[in-house]
Amino acid sequence: MTATASASRAAQILSRPVSLNGLTVPNRIAMAPMTREFSPGGIPGEDVASYYARRAAAGVGLIVTEGTYVGHESAGRSDTVPRFHGDEQLAGWAKVAEAVHAAGGTIVPQLWHIGMVRSAGEPPFADAPAIGPSGIRLDGTEGMGKSMTPADLDDVIAAFAEAAAAAERIGFDGVELHGAHGYLIDQFLWSDTNRRADEYGGDLVARTRFAAEIVAAVRAAVSPTFPVIFRYSQWKSGAFDARLAHSPSELQALLTPLAEAGVDAFHASTRRYWLPEFDGSDLNLAGWTKRLTGKPAITVGSVGLDGDFVRAFAGEGSTVRGLDDLLDRLEAEEFDLVAVGRALLQDPQWAAKVLEGRFGELAPYDVASLGSLS
Repeated sequence: MTATASASRAAQILSRPVSLNGLTVPNRIAMAPMTREFSPGGIPGEDVASYYARRAAAGVGLIVTEGTYVGHESAGRSDTVPRFHGDEQLAGWAKVAEAVHAAGGTIVPQLWHIGMVRSAGEPPFADAPAIGPSGIRLDGTEGMGKSMTPADLDDVIAAFAEAAAAAERIGFDGVELHGAHGYLIDQFLWSDTNRRADEYGGDLVARTRFAAEIVAAVRAAVSPTFPVIFRYSQWKSGAFDARLAHSPSELQALLTPLAEAGVDAFHASTRRYWLPEFDGSDLNLAGWTKRLTGKPAITVGSVGLDGDFVRAFAGEGSTVRGLDDLLDRLEAEEFDLVAVGRALLQDPQWAAKVLEGRFGELAPYDVASLGSLS
């Protein structure tokens, strides 16, 4: 395929709009959520607004923000990660949404509770304990936190719903719920961290109950056409071979309660989007998600780059990877949107370069890009 033909094909396929409930995203390129610790006091400033607006102006159709802590004292572990509660914090986020809209993009906040990833004494609320379904860390360590009580469950569910309502009120286009990578919601989904004997533990369907109740509460707190996106993963931080579902039927059992509770789109997080999820099919996790639920799906995982992202964030280099396979999958409607992480973190013009066929200007990932909001 010639460079000209490839450029024309990329523009044609990626430039198509897509609907997520009541939201029309102008093209198929999304910005993946990536934690950035540039919000002192949890307040996103003008630099954060400019950071996202630059990418929207260059052609990113949907911005999914970095993870933002919901209004529960045990939700986070840093005072420079933004929060999605509090007057000053929400005023800052309103300016971010306004800047992205002015640049022609759409934007959703990723709502986040880290659960047992937290350690006692960490900010922003040092006295808060780490909490989780069974008080178990991802590595199996016990005794470093507490199992959630019914009151804890209710409080966290309410915090997600309040954050979603705030997002709609201050002008965002939807919300994404962070149910991936071993954080709180995912800790309920994964049998290694959920040993509960009540209705929130047990088999795979029972382990979805907490997530489904969060989705239902969020759905009830916002307008019917306001999109609710759910991000999930098989892998966990430090447990890359972890599996929630070992077969399509198990994946369907996991996703069906979430779809029925009100999820409008799923964001299926993988480390390399081109790898098949189950034997006997080339479909990736997003492809299976769309097939099993009928909901729009977002794929993610080393888009535009070779090399593992975990090692890349630790300083290992990554080379530019072609997009033909990605375009083939989009054209076949395997999934609906493509979330770009490291490539967009480094280069705010990445989307424009791809849409305009300027592939020769794409650069390998440089870990130095973590040091600023470029």
